[in-house]
Amino acid sequence: MTRRILIADDNAANRELLEAYLVRVECELETAIDGADTLAKVESFHPDLILLDVMMPRLSGFEVCKQIKENPATSQIMILMVTALSELGDIERAVSAGTDDFLSKPVNRIELVKRVENMLKLKGTTDELERLRQYIQEMEER
Repeated sequence: MTRRILIADDNAANRELLEAYLVRVECELETAIDGADTLAKVESFHPDLILLDVMMPRLSGFEVCKQIKENPATSQIMILMVTALSELGDIERAVSAGTDDFLSKPVNRIELVKRVENMLKLKGTTDELERLRQYIQEMEER
């Protein structure tokens, strides 16, 4: 099963850089240009992982993350916040919004790829556990 990654950043150069860094990761990529576009792409693209910039127009990455994590239909999507913000308060705010991980810019390619691969493995394991849980529940109901 091919995993899906959504890159959400209002800066075209940043989106292109992240796409180039992820070229060796076996996945389908999609991009979003702001917070509202990100939420729309979550509905249409159904990503497994979102690389989410914090400082975006219309809706910040913090607001987008919070909405995704509060929605039961999307709460299992993994979110890696990628941002120039690196103050402790920003990290705390990202964690409060529900992010699964946090990466500061400038992004190191090796670190990004490793985190993405690990997050996709974790998502795969989580999805498989959910499928097994549903199967067991169906068998018990028979």
